[in-house]
Amino acid sequence: MRRNPKLYLALALVIQVIIVKTLAFFPEFIETYYSNGLYQWTSKLFRWVFGWLPFSFGDIFYTFSIIYIIRWFFKNRWRLIKDFKGWIIDVFSAISIIYFAFHFLWALNYYRQPLHKNLSLEADYTTEQLIAVTKNLIEKSNAIHQKIIANDSSKVELPYSKKDILKMTPLGYTNLEKDYPHLAYSPTSLKTSLYSLPLTYMGFSGYLNPLTNEAQVDRLIPPFKFPTTASHEIAHQLGYAAENEANFIGALAAIYHDDIYFNYSGYTFALRHCLFEIYRRDPDSYYNLVETIHYGIIKNYQEVQVFWDSYQNPLEPIFKETYDSFLIANNQAKGMQSYSYVVALYVNYFLSQTS
Repeated sequence: MRRNPKLYLALALVIQVIIVKTLAFFPEFIETYYSNGLYQWTSKLFRWVFGWLPFSFGDIFYTFSIIYIIRWFFKNRWRLIKDFKGWIIDVFSAISIIYFAFHFLWALNYYRQPLHKNLSLEADYTTEQLIAVTKNLIEKSNAIHQKIIANDSSKVELPYSKKDILKMTPLGYTNLEKDYPHLAYSPTSLKTSLYSLPLTYMGFSGYLNPLTNEAQVDRLIPPFKFPTTASHEIAHQLGYAAENEANFIGALAAIYHDDIYFNYSGYTFALRHCLFEIYRRDPDSYYNLVETIHYGIIKNYQEVQVFWDSYQNPLEPIFKETYDSFLIANNQAKGMQSYSYVVALYVNYFLSQTS
């Protein structure tokens, strides 16, 4: 009987799924031996290999992969009837390889310890604590806004090109690592996506390519969002897979930056998350707090909202639902709603800074 290596590869997918689901019960193991061990070596290796390229190698790889997959399915369509068993084995052997590469190079980070444990922060907070931190963020955001522009009704315009912002972004991590050495970022691999237009229509501002460890930013988003989006994607590169944790680290990196425009982007980014949570808990307090925010800051928020509204389309909810399912399948039980966990990180971090 002739052995079929593809059959073994296909069957290995079942074993891989069992191993991954088992490892999910051991976040301390993942934290120690993968996120702070193996992943640190593989991610740096890929950033050294691809980071120097002025374009996204990963995007080009995706393009040729999509073309190859479409071509393969077209050429092998006859096998659905004449060789269905062989067709299934080929498909699942390929999925098995992709599943292994995805988890080995990146996705096991979804199962690491929650960030609040690493930072020795609480995971819960009261509405009173949330309001206190939000008031503090409003004061800081207003103060920075006033330093940048005298008119409190004018929105802030960043005086840098998007290319310059990408070059400047790692400095926030250089400053951040002085207090948090595990957030050291080197070498760099931060680029705009070749797929920026379809990415925008899907409703996403950036992503990490898990196979090449290139951080991709949507080049079409407003400059106001560039510092925190780029910082967010770097957090993913450092192994923080959860969106809420990457949001927190990205905001912190912008706040730690030497540049006042990055500080403005970071503080207003954190403020926006906190305001949404207050609105959910106490709408009256939300409206009272909004009245204390410089109208220029509100205009920056509106600028971002208008941008996304201009790209709304019938397919966007489908992409969001698909990504929501992806998050749920990768240890974020509440899907995209788990983004609200970032507020717990903000509240307890800023409270720890004032205590």
